[in-house]
Amino acid sequence: MDLTDYAGTRHERAGKGARIISLVPSITELLFDMELAGNLVGRTHYCVHPKPEIDDIPSVGGTKKVVLDRVWDLEPTHVIVNVDENTREQVEAIAELGPAIVVTHPIVPEDNLRLFGLIGGLFGRRQQAAALAGAFESGLADLHDAATSLPRRDVLYFIWKEPWMTVSEDTYISRFLALANWHTQCHDPGARYPEVDVTPELLRRIDLVLFSSEPYAFTSSDIDEFRTSHPVGRARLLPIDGEMTSWYGSRAINGLRYLRRLAKRVA
Repeated sequence: MDLTDYAGTRHERAGKGARIISLVPSITELLFDMELAGNLVGRTHYCVHPKPEIDDIPSVGGTKKVVLDRVWDLEPTHVIVNVDENTREQVEAIAELGPAIVVTHPIVPEDNLRLFGLIGGLFGRRQQAAALAGAFESGLADLHDAATSLPRRDVLYFIWKEPWMTVSEDTYISRFLALANWHTQCHDPGARYPEVDVTPELLRRIDLVLFSSEPYAFTSSDIDEFRTSHPVGRARLLPIDGEMTSWYGSRAINGLRYLRRLAKRVA
């Protein structure tokens, strides 16, 4: 099995005594689902699933503000990071402490299969990886089948306000939504998460405005406020579960089912 991570580093299979710190919320959840909770010695405070089990794992700070002394004290053999979640400077500083750095960067939904294989092969959980891959492929096939009868929707997917920010087409989120024939707009080749100037002209060519639950936790009040400022029918403004659309790993399996149900409901 190929144990090359997304940075091109080829890893050796870890021993049973591997001590893992995960700096990626969705991968922290994946480690639990791959029966690696006993090897997980640290996480960020944004790693909130699964509850209540996650509460027993020490926090090393935020995804972009890791406390190096805490990492050192936990004596990890492996630290799992992500290109979008963690900064290069932080990762380089952690690498100087000695652990193997496992870099992840899924950019299309199908990359989940590679992710399952990498984590499963590295930490001796190939059977669990195969089971997750099978469930993902089944959910992906169901969504592909449903998408053949779903209309194309041009969508504006908000991740932040003040300023308004969205996702470009080269992001995992955009490609995940495209599985349901939902195509994100306002792309910027120079930014993966660009700011958006919300104008009447823009909204006229948008079918759905999606308000994600993360990283900004949009509420119904935010949606009502948006509608007050912009003349858009309420049916075109939808809250959407950001964990389901942006979390890769085991959460993506439920994400496929979630997106299929949501897209069929608003078709």
